[in-house]
Amino acid sequence: MLDINIIDLYIKSSSLVKLVIFILIGFSILSWAIIIQRARILKAASHEIKIFENKFWSGIELSQLYQISYEHRHELNGLEQIFFSGLKEFSCLYHGNTKLPKVALSGAIRAMRISINREIESLESYMDCLGTIGSISPYIGLFGTVLGIMHAFINISSIKQTALSIVAPGIAESLFTTAIGLFTAIPAVMAYNRFNYLIRKIEQDYTSFTEEFIALLYRQSFVSKKDNVGKN
Repeated sequence: MLDINIIDLYIKSSSLVKLVIFILIGFSILSWAIIIQRARILKAASHEIKIFENKFWSGIELSQLYQISYEHRHELNGLEQIFFSGLKEFSCLYHGNTKLPKVALSGAIRAMRISINREIESLESYMDCLGTIGSISPYIGLFGTVLGIMHAFINISSIKQTALSIVAPGIAESLFTTAIGLFTAIPAVMAYNRFNYLIRKIEQDYTSFTEEFIALLYRQSFVSKKDNVGKN
């Protein structure tokens, strides 16, 4: 029965195969670092959406909520940043254009869309790196496999023996790089797909809130305008 040790395979492998293994291990460490970081950030973003939505729909006045956001405006992110940028732009245009609701609402929509794009861009950081690792790792592992098989055949030809005990270590060495390539790629691909789904869901939540917020501003601004006309 053959006893194949992974560390022994690595030590006996050629320099090029060792380099391939080293690269794949580096990719694996990098991908797991990205996976852990992105998982925490996306979880926090989803949690912040629920917190701010509960606060927004709790009946608090928009001016009061805006003032709370304004006090820590340099630390805003996520849904609160989208709300702050929209209401800030709306207030500036509404009071600066003789109270024209349509102009103010259009400006608020633009400001909130810009904020959404920036937030999504932040959430998508390092996703391209994760996708690249998931895509190329199997091919790098396959490249190592080819090098390992070539190394095994060269050894066989040099000693002119084809016994299983002679062939097996070289073949195992070549397949070892394929296994590492798959070990690196599979978690990266799974995380990439999962994170993309979560980001699209967060983006949908941002968009839905924007539409609801604009509808609320529309009702309040036109009701206020009608009240002013009635008083006049």
